[in-house]
Amino acid sequence: MSTNKLLWSPSQKLVDEANITRFISEVNQRFNRSFDDYPSLYQWSIDESENFWSSLWDFAEIIGNKGERILIDGDDIEKACWFPDATLNFAENLLRKKNDETAIYFRAEDQADYSLTYKELYQQVASVADWLKSHGLQPGDRVAAYLPNMPETIVAMLAATSLGAVWTSTSPDFGEESVIDRFGQTGPRFLFTTDGYFYNGKTIDLNDKVSAISAKLPSVEKVIQINLSGFGNRINAINWADIIATPVDHIEFVPQKFNDPLYVLYSSGTTGKPKCITHKVGGTLLQHLKEHLLHSDIRPGDRVFYFTTCGWMMWNWLVTALASKAALVLYDGSPFYPDGEILWKYAEEVEMTLFGTSAKYIDALKKNNLQPKKVFNLPELRTLCSTGSVLAPESFDYVYENIKQDICLSSVAGGTDIVSCFALGCPILPVYRGEIQCRGLGMAVDVFDDDGHPLLNQKGELVCTKTFPSQPVYFWADDNGEKYHNAYFARFDNVWHHGDYVLLTEQRGMVIYGRSDATLNPGGVRIGTAEIYRHVEQLDEIIESIVIGQDWNSDVRVVLFVILQNGLSLDEELTNKIRKTIREKCTPRHMPSKVIQVSEIPRTKSGKIVELAVREVVHNRPVKNIHSLANPEALELYRDLPTLQVG
Repeated sequence: MSTNKLLWSPSQKLVDEANITRFISEVNQRFNRSFDDYPSLYQWSIDESENFWSSLWDFAEIIGNKGERILIDGDDIEKACWFPDATLNFAENLLRKKNDETAIYFRAEDQADYSLTYKELYQQVASVADWLKSHGLQPGDRVAAYLPNMPETIVAMLAATSLGAVWTSTSPDFGEESVIDRFGQTGPRFLFTTDGYFYNGKTIDLNDKVSAISAKLPSVEKVIQINLSGFGNRINAINWADIIATPVDHIEFVPQKFNDPLYVLYSSGTTGKPKCITHKVGGTLLQHLKEHLLHSDIRPGDRVFYFTTCGWMMWNWLVTALASKAALVLYDGSPFYPDGEILWKYAEEVEMTLFGTSAKYIDALKKNNLQPKKVFNLPELRTLCSTGSVLAPESFDYVYENIKQDICLSSVAGGTDIVSCFALGCPILPVYRGEIQCRGLGMAVDVFDDDGHPLLNQKGELVCTKTFPSQPVYFWADDNGEKYHNAYFARFDNVWHHGDYVLLTEQRGMVIYGRSDATLNPGGVRIGTAEIYRHVEQLDEIIESIVIGQDWNSDVRVVLFVILQNGLSLDEELTNKIRKTIREKCTPRHMPSKVIQVSEIPRTKSGKIVELAVREVVHNRPVKNIHSLANPEALELYRDLPTLQVG
């Protein structure tokens, strides 16, 4: 039993109707077992992982040939190969439905609002695939997108992958150098883009940026432009409308091997040029279907939303929901334009069943005292997912008090590295305040101390001790595998080291304390940054904060930077209040030696704050790839601060 407060338990009706309950029944019958809860199923999925993943293939009704062998070299996590004989096509599995029901809903602030049926989706994919094939696209070729989160992006991805091509994307808020740093490594032959996009009430013209980018990507043979914002085609690109105007009714799906490349995703690039993390066709599909069907309880006819851009892995996670015969709900723009209720209005109108967002968004709602449940009727909403950063216990309270009482709050943790989750939600488990509900099925997740010993109810390193299908197939252009090895396997022998600082609770839920490379070490004691953020950002005066460890007198001291509410200035009284709060809520070790007011916090394109970049600037060390930041100019606020200099 958790020591944290119980916030929600599933009704018996929900448990009975859940996909995972049906899966447990099938496993019991198939293997003569008597599992009746999640913990027993989870342990079996680890102990008999080949049986688990093979059973999942069948349960998810994957279109393809599974083959005889499930796993080879399974004892070597780095070299293990899942389903070595299997063949399938990713796009074919997402295009199962072809009827007149709505497949994709789309809004871009108050400037665009349209949808596609499953039939229209299939026909557009067929037309674009036919065009790509006629221009020589081959399996393994790369197709890139510099696009908003819009239906055409999904159409282009499905068209490319139907032919066995490798898809890679960034969002239009990425700067020219950031795009070139990414696509320049993977060499796409085709580039899909748009004339502009909308954000916070503004319309941004992309023509000049696209022209500059395509000129610096010699591999690009054709640029295809979608007209979204009304600026039109000024770059001599091929018009999207002309491609889909030619009707095509049939798609010849190209069979691929399970471990062929599907996606290239990119690391944030804050410590150097972005790593090109290449994910598998079958591994991505199988893992996503597991998380959608069993952990998120997505059912045919559901309407699944995640607030994301095409530069974040949650876009890749979202679009696979088509394989569960659910409709996708897309939104592009600011989640607070024209006000903080815009996404909840959308949720009510399209009757969302899963609402996905970031922890920072939930915290912002809380700071603005918004109460969606008093304004909107959300009877269909069963699941709220949160990721991107740590969801504070107080934000758990906020969800149940101000959004919906009867909802499965699924805080999830994983990342671009696995294009999925290590720890996430479960519709048949209770939700405890501040805890992720469970470790993912088939994922042998553990917590290690610095010497590689397992820990329970103690903070340590998140690891995975057995192979799983959604490991990257490789890093692009990492010919000897050195970058791949060093990223995950250099810390512990034959164990995946993920780089999160976490705690596994007695009931096997998980608490995340931040990235382990950003942990603070005053007096040699490891402190997770999330522990400080949790309490500082509950103060009414504070909008947001970022904390680092500064080398000081042969030790490390904690330095906290804060953004204050409009009109407030950091004085001695507020500084003392902040320090006292941290001391009382955490420990004296957590208490910052310095508290400094700033006007902006640097963050990545996907919205994550960058403690490491701030730490480097404070120590007068170079930030290796400043182009990876959404607001690199903000780093100058932290440079050469007199209060941080040695006196």
